[in-house]
Amino acid sequence: MEFFSKFEIQYSKLIVDFVAEKTFDKVNALSVGEYELCIFTACDFSNKDFSGFKFIECEFRDCNLSLIKISAAIFRDVKFRDCKMLGLMFNSCSDFGFSVGFENCNLQHTSFYKKKMKGGNFKNTRLAEVDFTECDLTKAMFEGCDFTGATFDRTNLEKSDFQSSFNYIIDPQVNKIKKAKFSLGGIPGLLIQYDIEIVA
Repeated sequence: MEFFSKFEIQYSKLIVDFVAEKTFDKVNALSVGEYELCIFTACDFSNKDFSGFKFIECEFRDCNLSLIKISAAIFRDVKFRDCKMLGLMFNSCSDFGFSVGFENCNLQHTSFYKKKMKGGNFKNTRLAEVDFTECDLTKAMFEGCDFTGATFDRTNLEKSDFQSSFNYIIDPQVNKIKKAKFSLGGIPGLLIQYDIEIVA
């Protein structure tokens, strides 16, 4: 009997939900599973454990996702709009098909360490204290983003666009910035390590 109970417990862990084209409104918990083409609106998932979940072509709107656990979770073509997402460790989620976009979100203290995010899209998003160390952000678009205290270290920013963003500090000597676009007002953020004064 003890053997069967252990087997049943292990087998039950393999059973996950598959949910497609469903809208979740103001919920605060989800069953472990795969969610495809789903919309999550005004949900509070803060501090929940989404480890091993799969989100494919989903959209989160006005949700609180702060401090959720996402170890080995899959995010493929997932959009976040008007979401609070403090302290997320995207570096711990699966690299398989990883593709996310953010609009009007707060990602403060989030980590994208070593994530491949070619062509990533960040719009009007707070990226204060975010870790982009060794991240591939080739051709990424940063529109109206605040980078106060964000870390760029051995980051690939080639052909990325920072023209309308601000408060970034990027060292050209340790990051790849070939053909990246910056505004004149953002030039000090590229030269701060040289301790020079720029006069308009």
